[in-house]
Amino acid sequence: MFSNIKKDIPASLVVFLVALPLCLGVALASGAPLLSGIISGVVGGIVVGYLSESHTSVSGPAAGLTAVVLSAITQLGSFEIFLLAVVIAGFIQLLVGIAKGGIIANYIPSDVIKGLLAAIGIILILKQIPHAVGFDRNTLDDFTFFQKDGENTFSELLGIFSWFSWGAIITSILSILILIFWDKTPMKKIKTFPASLFVVIFGVFLNLIFKAYFPSIAITEKNVVNIPAFSGFSSMITFPDFKSIGNFQVWGVAFTIAVVASIETLLNLEATENLDPHKRTASPNRELKAQGIGNIVSGLLGGIPVTSVIVRGSVNIHAGAETKLSAILHGVFLLLSILFLSPVLNYIPLASLASILLITGYKLTKISLFKEMYKKGLNQFIPFISTILAIVFTDLLIGVIIGLAVSVFYILKSNFKNPFILRKETLHASEIVRIELPNQVSFLNKASIKATLWSIPRGTKVVIDATHADFIDDDILEIILDFKNIISKDKKIKVNIIGLKKHYELDDQIQFVDVLDKAQQEKMTSSEIIDILKKGNERFVKGKSAEKYLNHQVNATSFGQNPFAVFLSCIDSRTTAEHIFDLGLGDVFCVRNAGGVVNEDVLGSIEFASKIAGVKLIVVLGHTKCGAITGACDHIQLGNLTGLLNKIKPSIENEKTILENRTGSNLHFVNKVAEQNVFHTIERIRNESQIIAELEQESKIKIIGGLYNVETGIVNFYD
Repeated sequence: MFSNIKKDIPASLVVFLVALPLCLGVALASGAPLLSGIISGVVGGIVVGYLSESHTSVSGPAAGLTAVVLSAITQLGSFEIFLLAVVIAGFIQLLVGIAKGGIIANYIPSDVIKGLLAAIGIILILKQIPHAVGFDRNTLDDFTFFQKDGENTFSELLGIFSWFSWGAIITSILSILILIFWDKTPMKKIKTFPASLFVVIFGVFLNLIFKAYFPSIAITEKNVVNIPAFSGFSSMITFPDFKSIGNFQVWGVAFTIAVVASIETLLNLEATENLDPHKRTASPNRELKAQGIGNIVSGLLGGIPVTSVIVRGSVNIHAGAETKLSAILHGVFLLLSILFLSPVLNYIPLASLASILLITGYKLTKISLFKEMYKKGLNQFIPFISTILAIVFTDLLIGVIIGLAVSVFYILKSNFKNPFILRKETLHASEIVRIELPNQVSFLNKASIKATLWSIPRGTKVVIDATHADFIDDDILEIILDFKNIISKDKKIKVNIIGLKKHYELDDQIQFVDVLDKAQQEKMTSSEIIDILKKGNERFVKGKSAEKYLNHQVNATSFGQNPFAVFLSCIDSRTTAEHIFDLGLGDVFCVRNAGGVVNEDVLGSIEFASKIAGVKLIVVLGHTKCGAITGACDHIQLGNLTGLLNKIKPSIENEKTILENRTGSNLHFVNKVAEQNVFHTIERIRNESQIIAELEQESKIKIIGGLYNVETGIVNFYD
């Protein structure tokens, strides 16, 4: 925690200077004693900061709870009884954290979180402009649209034209310029002295100069920090009224505080993690426990409720904080300020603090963020914009709830449209509808899955693939079973259900296996077979091979075989036709030797496949980087292999495009010869087999060539 103390101390000073008037402002807006805001700021910094796992989040009194606190104090009748509700709320948060209730933070969409950050940035800019020009004399932390003074965000902005302070305007302009250009000055090398701290000191001295030499433009006491003088701990600390423990209203208020404070904390924790340049995460359960203990302590000492506060967290991050030491020290400085430093701190102009918050707001809501969200599509952009508008025109909590509602609508819409992968496959000239379920299949997918299954045409073959589904909701399982047991039978649909995990207590259901029978073989044309091969190779290349059910195919083909093609190819281990073309058992004959050359045995095998077995297509398949072709190009002499390689030499002579380096070392030449070897082999088959020549003339078979690329997996056909 102390490894980055040189960065954390300056950052903590900046956060302290920003948090100080905010603590007073929240207390004032809440109808609580001013010092109660400072007490909760001290507790939020020291107690919560120490117990929290977050490196950057800063806790204290938050604007989001002002309405709750104000109405609660009025409802309960005394501040002491209200403090008891704060203590009870802390215990509720602690119990929720122990019960791991912080898991809710994992379900907050990123578009809402980014909308929250952008909205806070916009609000900071809108709310700090009046302070920057010396008009607004109200609290710095009045972040709701409708303010306690009867104004709203925009009417307050219009008021700056009727009254402003030149001293505040000059201070703000110079402060903003310092913050913008600080990194371009030699001062940036002094890591222990950030620009924000310099701006505060600069503002104090500038106003002293104004008072001494230009009193007409000096910033007045109404527009500087105003810390009440410390008059002893007895006047500062108020204790809860434990006698009201049996008051049901107290428990109702406590529950409300616990819920609102917990939701704000989880939202702000997620938001600060998004801002953290190191993208460090903190346990939301531990954060709830830390906040719970913080509220217990705050209530016992006379402080108002504590939450994680995004404004302070973002200032902390932009000031360069590295660890939670910054948050802890900011609490220490708050404590010291009310004990010893109030006379000095009361010289700080609000315009200086407003300048820091203006720059922070700009960093939170850059135009690039809006462009980034727009590029992600309307399903991300609209919830993002909705969250921003809702927060700006209401408050943080209501705005986030509205943003969540819009985001959930688009999630539901997205799940309805595309909760699974749906594609059609053509195998053996019959079409199969394949539905691949995603990793998580929840009740949100129910309507879309049911609509898809119920709309499948009569007589279709369907594969429901749950191989990648780790979770399937019971509602979805019920739909799948209803489809298999009722709908599919009524509509003569054959269904294969595969990949179901064992804990669903359902076995794979196989109602059809794609094995050709004699009637299908006779009906197929060579053009249809070529199309099947092309689509199979495309699936192979994309890594989306069809399910084969090989165990079932073994049984189905045990009564006979009806292949639709015969392949003559090389023995190369990378050129297995069944894999390359995504085929199953019983689909094709394969004749293989080194180089894929023709001899009497090969011709006899092809004649059997064509005349007796009834195949409709002969495929001569060569491949790139062929070892046999390379050997022939290099005139290798090796036992019985010599005679085989001699059969390739005519193809070497037929290759006329490459004139130099016609050896096996020239890969381009080898591949060109492999291509010629396919053409030469096709001609030999036609010329040396009268049976095949007659079948081709009668259009009962077709002979084509192909070259398989061993690097890409793609087959180029030569017709």
